[in-house]
Amino acid sequence: MSEYYALLGVSRDATETDIKKAYRKLAMDFHPDRNPAPEAEARFKEITEAYEVLRDPQKRSAYDRYGKAGVGAGAGGGFHHVDLSEALNIFMRDFGGMGGFESLFGGGRSRADVRRGQDVRVTVKLTLAEVATGVKKTVRFKAAGRCTACEGTGARPGSKPSPCSTCGGTGEVRRAARSMFGQFVSVSPCPTCAGEGVVVLDPCEVCRGEGRVRTDRTVTVDIPAGVSGNNYLTLRGQGAAGPRNGPAGDLLVMLDIRDDERFERQGNDLVFDLALSFSQAALGGDFTVPTPYGDEEIRVQAGTQPETIIRLRGRGLPVLGQNSKGDLIVRVHVWTPERLTTEQERLFRELAALEGEAPKRSPGFWSKLKEALGA
Repeated sequence: MSEYYALLGVSRDATETDIKKAYRKLAMDFHPDRNPAPEAEARFKEITEAYEVLRDPQKRSAYDRYGKAGVGAGAGGGFHHVDLSEALNIFMRDFGGMGGFESLFGGGRSRADVRRGQDVRVTVKLTLAEVATGVKKTVRFKAAGRCTACEGTGARPGSKPSPCSTCGGTGEVRRAARSMFGQFVSVSPCPTCAGEGVVVLDPCEVCRGEGRVRTDRTVTVDIPAGVSGNNYLTLRGQGAAGPRNGPAGDLLVMLDIRDDERFERQGNDLVFDLALSFSQAALGGDFTVPTPYGDEEIRVQAGTQPETIIRLRGRGLPVLGQNSKGDLIVRVHVWTPERLTTEQERLFRELAALEGEAPKRSPGFWSKLKEALGA
């Protein structure tokens, strides 16, 4: 499938308004109720998927950084390839259908969309070690759940909802109007049943006709390795139950990643500052450094200079949705003791007499050092 920006025909710096305008135009062209071409439905789903990602700042940021892997269902971005019903619901949600064309081509808002439950947002705290390996988390929250007394119908046990007399059970009312271009029919949700097609005449005493009650929920969330604070996961249908057996909303799992004082995170790379004394830097040796996967030993060469970079390939964080990892960047710092004992001062004075002058650096030394730090 094509790249999302190309699908909508917008630039990578397009505004939200530009994206919405481009999508609406394309959706009107490829809506399956208007375009009978065999490829129209597939095209409509593709552009809707692109729109749903690019209209959301968090999903768009993840897509800009990681591509489709950053917004895939298995990558923690919380989005998957939409099916036709989802695409139609997204179009209806943001544009309310196609005006007069709804009745002409059989469109209109579905009853399920009218009764959809609310999305629920929860926050999960993660450590850097959990980001490195991925983890399963159990989240607990309160949300509307299906009423067991009436099995979600909203009607008193032993009774059932009745078809709406206003719309005849269709959930919508139609109004015809003539213009110079012919007759147009507008379609809107029925005001009596709010688009459900049924009314509850004898409501359930437990849920008072809602078909749902507030419940405690527990859900296990599988968080993939390599996520960052701007990622979130969407668990379809795990949110609040809809009224009277309407479809449930989604559970939005926001990620709160605690800082690890040992590391500085730069995307998928981690930076660790290794402090060495003057003698350690001069003599070199083996030193232990932490990684997200346990401690490792590195070799520091004799005569290592301050701000030297030692890169451990593949010891950083996993790249979201890919089989690769960032690096652990070890920055060497040489520290100077603030206070010396009498013996230390004597030894340093002896050393100073033997050291001579510091070597002169060429003009390009600092630029090379800067390049090394940014490598």
